[in-house]
Amino acid sequence: MTDHGHQESEGDSSYKWAALFVVVIGTFMVMLDSSIVNIAIPKMMSVFGSDLDSVKWILTGYNLTMGAVVPMTGFLSDTFGVKKQFIFALGFFTIGSFLCGFAWSNDAMVVFRVIQAVGGGAIMPVGMGYIMQTFPINERGKALGFWGIAAMAAPAIGPTLGGYIIQYMDWRFIFYVNVPIGVFGVILAGILLKETQLKPFKGNFDYIGLISSIAGIVSLLYVLGEGNTIDWGNVKYPLLLAFGCFSLLIFIVNELMHPDPLLELRIFKIYNFTLSQFITGITTLAMMGGIYVLPLFLQNLRGYTAMETGLILFPSAIAAGLMMPISGALFDKFGAKVVTVPGLIILAYATYIMSQFTMDTPATTITLIASLRGIGLGFAMMPVNTAAMNDVPRHLFGKATALSTTVRNIMGAVAITFMTTIISNHSSYNYARLSEQITPFNHTSTNIAKALQGVYMKAGLSQGVSQGSAYSTLGKVIYAQAYLDAMNYAIAVTVLAVFIAIFLVLMMHTKKTTMHKEPEKGLVGEKVKHESEIGVAGFME
Repeated sequence: MTDHGHQESEGDSSYKWAALFVVVIGTFMVMLDSSIVNIAIPKMMSVFGSDLDSVKWILTGYNLTMGAVVPMTGFLSDTFGVKKQFIFALGFFTIGSFLCGFAWSNDAMVVFRVIQAVGGGAIMPVGMGYIMQTFPINERGKALGFWGIAAMAAPAIGPTLGGYIIQYMDWRFIFYVNVPIGVFGVILAGILLKETQLKPFKGNFDYIGLISSIAGIVSLLYVLGEGNTIDWGNVKYPLLLAFGCFSLLIFIVNELMHPDPLLELRIFKIYNFTLSQFITGITTLAMMGGIYVLPLFLQNLRGYTAMETGLILFPSAIAAGLMMPISGALFDKFGAKVVTVPGLIILAYATYIMSQFTMDTPATTITLIASLRGIGLGFAMMPVNTAAMNDVPRHLFGKATALSTTVRNIMGAVAITFMTTIISNHSSYNYARLSEQITPFNHTSTNIAKALQGVYMKAGLSQGVSQGSAYSTLGKVIYAQAYLDAMNYAIAVTVLAVFIAIFLVLMMHTKKTTMHKEPEKGLVGEKVKHESEIGVAGFME
């Protein structure tokens, strides 16, 4: 290891935390943007006069580009340095945001969102890799905990901020808001960040890996991104799915044979790293209950606006954000299991209560349970990732963060598809089951229909129209109940997922390195020794 690497680990404390602050700014912007744009979709449809299929590409194009960019980040970080790449990514994201604010049509917006995503896709893995290289092993938990605040708080602030901007200001400010922050971040990164150690480029770039990874990941994310709207009768979807799987197969074979692969798949030899990918995937599914299903419940069934929904869920983001650095500091002292298992138990309990929500559950109760879930997530999310990354050799940090971000992107898409499919199938089944009971022989349904008919007739409607309206209203009530039952079922399934995650966390190997503070001096040497002890010897570079 060079003196530079040595000096970075020992580097003065103020530099490390200043560098972390810069990385958090970038991460926060990307995460905020992802959640804020969803709120503006109806507005863009009316402004651009586009239908849902066209406007969907504003989100889909962004997600597909992010998925395609991530695998390259490890190679680019190693070759050009993390500092240059972080500045480039943040700059590209800022320019993309500025252009999005200027978009004059749906097509222009899709193109500018793709430009934005080229920067956005690189910021997360590069930022995490930089933190891993800058902080010594006994401070990484705390550092990644602070970094996690941005990742947890931004998606909850997004709907509230987006709702406020759309209600009271020009909707284009949802993009312009990124520009001053981005410029500030780029300047700060140029001044504060130090360049990491470079790997000389030997001229054997992994072109097959690049093409097959983009083809495979984009095809899979496109199909998964359609969720329950996939029409399997349309030949496009089975073909894309088969093409995506075939491309990923070529990619895997190529990566294992290439001397300098784009994504170092041999990192999966590291036990804790591989286990952590499974745990993160399962926890992502549990998170969807709060991030995806709860807003659906509040907006579609309870009738809250996006901004009101954001305000109801905001305390849960604060709770998760506050717990992140605390869980990081506890991880540095006691290791992953002691922090993660209680966090997952809290998450399972709160998720179970959430699966019992009804149309009459008070907003304060929803906020309270969501906040309890936030505390659980704050404890559960970061320690497992940090423990996994601590086991990765230093020269592979860039490739490891790219790999774990790729896995997370795919798992996020799988989780949303899984949830939408369950909700869709169960709401159809529940509706059929409940509507069967509306017959002339069911006194309860007949009495309710008569009472509703009376209300409509008093409002001045004729007997025939009143009767039709009464049964239509009854149908809507039944559909709402069927939808709510389906949501509760989907959330209950995630409770089971959390218990599987607890079992996997208990299977992780505990390292002494994270159990006690080490002197910072000579830490890199200790780290190398530690790596050889955990069986990374014989690991092909």
